Amino acid sequence: MIAGLSDQNALTKVMVTRTYDIGGKKITFESGRLALLADGAVVIRDEEGNYLLTTVGVKEEVNMSASFFPLSVEFQEKYYATGKIGGNRFMKREGRPSEAAILNSRMIDRPIRPMFPKGTINDIQIISTIMSSSGNSDYGFYGITGASLALQLAGITEFEGPVAGIRIALLADGTTFKFDPTITDLSMALLDLTVAGTVDAITMVESQGKEVDESVMIRAFEFAHALVRDLISAQRDFVALYHTTHPITEKKLFAVALKTELKDIVDWLITEERITELYHLGKTDFHHALVALEEEMKVSLVPTDESEAFEAKDIEEAVYAIVKKHMRKNILEKGLRLDGRKATEVRPIRGTFGILPRVHGSALFQRGITQALTIATLGGPGDIQIVDDMFEESTKRYIHHYNFPPFSVGEVRPLRGVGRREVGHGRLAEKALEPVLPSLEKFPYFIRMVSEITTCNGSSSMASVCGSTMAMMDAGVPITALVSWVAMGMIYDDETGKYIVLSDIQAQEDFLGDLDFKIARTPKGITALQMDCKIAGLSMEVVAKVFAQAKDSLDHIRVEMTRALGAPRTNLSPYAPFILSIFVPETKMREVIGKGGETIQGIEKDFAVEVNLSDDGQCSITAKDQASGLAALAFIKWILKDDEVGDLLEGKVVKILEGVGAIVEWAKGKSGMVHISKIAKERVVNIEDYLKMGDVVQVKIIAVDKEKGRVGLERIIAE
Repeated sequence: MIAGLSDQNALTKVMVTRTYDIGGKKITFESGRLALLADGAVVIRDEEGNYLLTTVGVKEEVNMSASFFPLSVEFQEKYYATGKIGGNRFMKREGRPSEAAILNSRMIDRPIRPMFPKGTINDIQIISTIMSSSGNSDYGFYGITGASLALQLAGITEFEGPVAGIRIALLADGTTFKFDPTITDLSMALLDLTVAGTVDAITMVESQGKEVDESVMIRAFEFAHALVRDLISAQRDFVALYHTTHPITEKKLFAVALKTELKDIVDWLITEERITELYHLGKTDFHHALVALEEEMKVSLVPTDESEAFEAKDIEEAVYAIVKKHMRKNILEKGLRLDGRKATEVRPIRGTFGILPRVHGSALFQRGITQALTIATLGGPGDIQIVDDMFEESTKRYIHHYNFPPFSVGEVRPLRGVGRREVGHGRLAEKALEPVLPSLEKFPYFIRMVSEITTCNGSSSMASVCGSTMAMMDAGVPITALVSWVAMGMIYDDETGKYIVLSDIQAQEDFLGDLDFKIARTPKGITALQMDCKIAGLSMEVVAKVFAQAKDSLDHIRVEMTRALGAPRTNLSPYAPFILSIFVPETKMREVIGKGGETIQGIEKDFAVEVNLSDDGQCSITAKDQASGLAALAFIKWILKDDEVGDLLEGKVVKILEGVGAIVEWAKGKSGMVHISKIAKERVVNIEDYLKMGDVVQVKIIAVDKEKGRVGLERIIAE
């Protein structure tokens, strides 16, 4: 906590603030006004009224039994930030985090966590809260910069930052990059890219693109990294300014270090032949063999009366460290991967379509032993998901859900609902496939994809994208291109600078390696990226190498996954709803809706369908079968049709005008008059001798006055 701060001197605490010009925007850092008892706190705001408060709390006492770094990162949205009440009728307080808040929490965590020394076991909490928002842009990416700055203000000298986060968009003109794009910008952008990094390199990437070429992506990386450096420079300046009035109170972190003596002993005991036995094993067999090796080392290291006893946990960590060292060396020097593949080689792939008979579409994608069974479900407009967060209410036409049950990795654990990882992988798959979805006009369906990971040995999120592409094809969704995805890795030697890029990394290589670079691509270009780096960062040279090697892998995967079915099916499943669409001009909306909605409600009742008419004129008809859907569509087309001379109609007499004629209505809001001279061949004196209220008659249009909206009719008399 802040040393010496009390109620008596709180009001005298100096507030420090400074404004910087970043990418053409005025960004202000402020500290010393809010969160006075937090170890570190900073506000980031701009001229539009966006206001993000980030705090850091550090426990200097540690739990020596901790087996992981207990860092928690939370991102909070507040409804009041955009002047919104939010919630439901019964609960107006913010509830569980929205999907956007969960994704922002992950986005902050990913570049911040690697900046701490390996083995750190202090409890550290980072909370970023949007307290004011213009609603024009998502301010969440600033949480990365806020976390970095708050950690520095907290005096955590072991933090290896600063780091900063930047979001840019490639605008629709194809040449202009824009920092902190608005929501409107993003809706039309060719590329949405979030980058985090240090001064020297990029450490995290999150991206969605409309089939973007790799050369454009590299230019975007360079543009974003320049802004990252500007934000880091601003952080350093602000920290120096802050410490002119606030002395540094250092927070010491405790990192559990592997005992050098033990590591050397284990390295001597484990022979190269023993390491070789761990190769060419599946994930489960590898784990069992590694555990057997650990037990063997524990037996070998039983202490004598004079020697020191090593803890079992330390021996296990030493064994893993030595295995990791040898395997990394084999990859770098001999190109020898754990399963014998070459650096550019992809695991064997199998694709199976239509595996579940009663669903609308399904596919099993298998790479090695990693399996993703993806199911496509089609729905009508009434199924579209409403997104309720601190921004204006919006809708999602396509959602992807990712499930990772414990049996997929051979574990037993309670099912506690969906975690952050599942939400993140689901959103990543959405990003990959959204750019190739057909327009709503062409395919008026709501689409839900669910990927069930049934077996996992790494790259399950990638398998879910490939499986989703295949399931959409099986469901008959006319996607504009086929998307494949691959996870690229890297082994890097700090001393020599030598590196090797690996295609299609499996689970063990993810743990052993320094990079997880996921790329989704169509034959034309990139649709999504996600990258996390375990080393200081990536140079543009490495990025270019990854892109080039990934392209060949992606082309190979795309061929293999579509051997059994090369294009979307032409017909939908018989179990899918039948949906038709038609455009209704604004001038005709009243006729389709009817007074008080009676026309559209009548269509739904008479034809047993659901009709949805949006403000932009898109009208969809959802039916249980083709016949009723087509009948309802024909009726709406009839309503939309302009009245023309010669049209033959059937209508009901709704009014008698004595001595003048009769009003006949053939649709809600559509009627005309049969003049008394057109009721019969002979001269008519009393209209009710020929026509009565409620009679159904056949008529023909003989005149149309569009200016006055009048239609003249002639009664058709059977011979």
